[in-house]
Amino acid sequence: MQNQFKAVSLSYKIAPLSVREQIALNEEGAKALMLRIREFFEVSDLLVVSTCNRTELYYTASEDLSPELIKLLLIQKGITDTEPYLPYFEQYVQGDEAIRHLFEVATGLHSQVVGDMQIPNQIKHAYQWSADLNMAGPFLHRLMHTIFFANKRVAQETSFRDGAASVSYAAVELVEALTVNPKVLVLGLGEIGMDVCKNLADRDGADITLVNRTRSKADELATTYGFKVADLEDIDLEIMRADVIISSITRDEPFFTKEKMVQLGGLTFKYLIDLSVPRSVAPDVEEVPGVVLYNIDTIRSKADEALTKRISAIPYVKSIIEEAVLDFNDWSKEMVVSPTIQKLKGALEQIRQEEMARYMKNMTEEEAAKIDRITSSMMQKIIKLPVLQLKAACKRGEAETLIDVLNDLFNLENQPQPSSAR
Repeated sequence: MQNQFKAVSLSYKIAPLSVREQIALNEEGAKALMLRIREFFEVSDLLVVSTCNRTELYYTASEDLSPELIKLLLIQKGITDTEPYLPYFEQYVQGDEAIRHLFEVATGLHSQVVGDMQIPNQIKHAYQWSADLNMAGPFLHRLMHTIFFANKRVAQETSFRDGAASVSYAAVELVEALTVNPKVLVLGLGEIGMDVCKNLADRDGADITLVNRTRSKADELATTYGFKVADLEDIDLEIMRADVIISSITRDEPFFTKEKMVQLGGLTFKYLIDLSVPRSVAPDVEEVPGVVLYNIDTIRSKADEALTKRISAIPYVKSIIEEAVLDFNDWSKEMVVSPTIQKLKGALEQIRQEEMARYMKNMTEEEAAKIDRITSSMMQKIIKLPVLQLKAACKRGEAETLIDVLNDLFNLENQPQPSSAR
């Protein structure tokens, strides 16, 4: 099972945003893709992960289906000329590689912002989609719970998730530190502005309005996150209404000037957070009473400090992942001998029951119960050593010889196949 686990990945490391946004999947799209994969291919343990930075498929199959799955994904997204998109995908055809990649993705080692705190929740959502469709078997269940435990250790034992390590995230953390239930105006919805919106969406209590030169883009984000939208022509009214203004617009000259802020008149206490390069807020706006300015250098300094701490924690994170992967691999190897163990137990139990039936006819109920306990205990002691030897042989990669011996000794091939248990 472990050696049959595979993955395909399209991420920001190779694919530009224009490609990633074409292929991204929401919950409905991910589930539809999983159903189509199940319809056309013999796969199990299917996991579909899709975020703004990556779209990935993990699956278990006896053969490498990655090229076919990539084409199926592209076709579902309406891309019929698939060839130009294939180079953007990475393929992990070895089980060890695919498992380790999922661990590293889920802990945030491969995130655009190292240690991204959103990725564990995104992985949990993907796992829930698999469970909803009955596409998660014992292998994936165990793998995911091992990953979740490793993530818990990363959060508790390292500084890998400390602080705000992206400019947009640091800006939103600043808003939280400065205000309670603020009216927030986000001006400009480029890459940073969109990232600000994504981070604001995870916060409760804020009243958020979007203004962008292209209204349709603001409408789309507002629909996604439940925000308000205002026209650029009404910007002065929105400035006056807002407690916090986050600006990431691109201009040659500052949009927010001292003169503009004075002309608006009657301003209440207001925070301006300028994430633009060049600056969209003139430094002298702070001379206007009640206006406090935070520029991108201040925000970036906080983000860089947090990022430095996270990067320094990477070796500790990798050591936690290494331990978790080794534990999971040991369990995965034991899965190979699990059917043999269950058949052996079944064979011995059948012998016990047959012998019990021969001798218990003339026993009292109390005597029969006593004999049942004694023989059951004997069977457990007899089987203990073979089970331990089988598990040890798994770790050495020598299980097949022992399995053959046990099959011959107890005629296990004629025992019914045990049902899989979670």
